[in-house]
Amino acid sequence: MTAPILFAAVALSAIPALAEEGGWRPLFDGKTLEGWTSPGGGKPGDGWEVVDGVLHRAGRGGDLISAAEFGDFELEFEWKVAAKANSGVKYRVRKSPQGWLGPEYQVLDDAGHPNGKVPKTSAAALYDVLPPAADKALRPVGEWNRSKVVAVGDRIEHWLNGKRVVAVRVGSAEWEAARKAGKFAKLAGFAAPGPGRILLQDHGDEVWFRSIRVRPR
Repeated sequence: MTAPILFAAVALSAIPALAEEGGWRPLFDGKTLEGWTSPGGGKPGDGWEVVDGVLHRAGRGGDLISAAEFGDFELEFEWKVAAKANSGVKYRVRKSPQGWLGPEYQVLDDAGHPNGKVPKTSAAALYDVLPPAADKALRPVGEWNRSKVVAVGDRIEHWLNGKRVVAVRVGSAEWEAARKAGKFAKLAGFAAPGPGRILLQDHGDEVWFRSIRVRPR
């Protein structure tokens, strides 16, 4: 595990944080699932419900996919999970023969789920590619976490509770080495810049989202 963690630290120091600007657009209105579809393009599954301004995966509902596509953007969202739960937020998601594919911001109970024991599949990781910073500040089960994804050109950043925890350039030598070491080894264009959708994952567990918004860049 040492090498991936060292790589993440180098990447974080090598890529400057991107500046904040205005122009945020809500992706969840706190009342309905307007703007989201099922993977097939139809109505979202009944397992997703909206209660008191919060989007809750309460039962089997399938993934949620944004109707809109985004190129360069910042994405912010808040999330919490039930004990032992696993979920994720994917971006730059595109339809392929293997289904909807895109890089994933891992949403997880690190303490209760086996994936939490592996850095590159733990909470806030760029799932199965890069681990988050070892000193990330993950809040306990039942408490809200604030997350951000920045995807601008070849740059990808993951943030957790105000701290940048992943930073990488897609296509760099470091990226290719990390990609080829995991499940995306055969997908040469994985996470490449360009328009794609945003996906909220139904991984079979309870998860809650709120304050989902995007800022095109």
